[in-house]
This record gives sequence, C-alpha cells and structure tokens, in this order.
Amino acid sequence: MRRTDRLFDIIQIMRNGKLHRAQDIADRLEVSVRTIYRDMDTLVASGVPIEGERGLGYMVREQITLPPLNLTPAELEALNLGMAIVAEAADPDLKAAAESLAEKVDAVLPTQVVAEADAWKFAVYPFADAARGLAHMAPIRSAIKTRQKLRLSYRRIDGALTDRTIRPLHMEYWGRVWTLTAWCELRTNFRVFRIDLIETITPLQEVFADEPGKRLNDYDPNV
Repeated sequence: MRRTDRLFDIIQIMRNGKLHRAQDIADRLEVSVRTIYRDMDTLVASGVPIEGERGLGYMVREQITLPPLNLTPAELEALNLGMAIVAEAADPDLKAAAESLAEKVDAVLPTQVVAEADAWKFAVYPFADAARGLAHMAPIRSAIKTRQKLRLSYRRIDGALTDRTIRPLHMEYWGRVWTLTAWCELRTNFRVFRIDLIETITPLQEVFADEPGKRLNDYDPNV
C-alpha cells in the first residue's frame, strides 16, 4: 500500500472524532506503531486538525473555518481544476505559484461535502490525482441528486480493474482528492471510492429509494 493511500485510510478511521490508539490503527492497517507515529506527524504538518500524542492516542478536532469566504462545491471544483491545470504546466513560475496557492488554501479551507455528512481533509496528494477525477464530478453529482444508480469501472489500489454497480450517496473533498461514498451492490456494503481512480462512469436507468441499512445515515466508517 502506498503511503498516501494509508494516510487516507487513517483519516477514514479517525473521522468519527473518537480517540484512537496508535496500536489499534497499526493493527488494523498491518503496519508498525512507529509507522503510524510518522504518519500522524505528516497529517498534522499537512493541516489535519489532529490532537494527541504518542502513548495516549489521537483524535480529530473541529476543522478551521475561512471567513468571510464561503465556497460552494461547484466553486471548489473550479478552483481545484484550475490549480491542477496550472500545476501541470511547463512554466516553472506558474507551477510554483499554483503549489504555493494550494498550500495557502489547504491551510485554512474546511472539508467540503456534497451532502449532509461530516468529513476531514488532508493535503498530501499531487495535483495530477485530482485532475484525473474531475471529469466524473458532474455525472456523480447529478446521480446523487436524482438517486440514479451508476456503473463504475474502478481501478483498485492494487491496480486491479473492477466493475461495480452503486448507489451514489455523497462526495467529500480531502485536500486535492475527492471521494465518493456509495452502497456497492457487488459487495452488498458501503464503499468509499477515490474519484481519481474511477476509469469510466455509466448512468443507469434504474433509480433507488432509501432503504434501511443502505442510507448515508447508516454508514459507519469504522465498521
């Protein structure tokens, strides 16, 4: 597992705001406690509002706000796309400016969610990852609004390509990377997909209704 992917998994574990021991996180991710200590240092340095210390445990506190600027999800997508494009440019001055701007935004921007849900962010992914997923944002957002099922061709972290039929529930922004929480019909359980790892999206004619156990409010990231 790449380190950036493990950092994402750590945030998923900690998003409930409870106290988590480093040993418990290490056991779950099958790494050493020392590795988790280093990862926590990285997340804190990246702006994640984590409190705690070695030997006691860690928890995520309330995110930083950015008054008076309030961005809508669409505005944040536009900002994210613009920085992604400029950061990949050949002009070294523009590239440096985009990276500097991203650091300033990441330092104060709270997590953005497209639905009623709590989430947390971190800024460790390269711009190229964000750019790969932005083309899928519009159909996903539309499917969430209309409760329309989607068929995904998804590239897992290990490189394997899988096909999934899902009920899209909400998107979250984690500092340059967007994720999609959905009910996966293949796994008959909730799954969180990194949008930049989605190869193709096909909207289906079938719509879905709220069912107990398959709603966003039923999702527990620690199960």
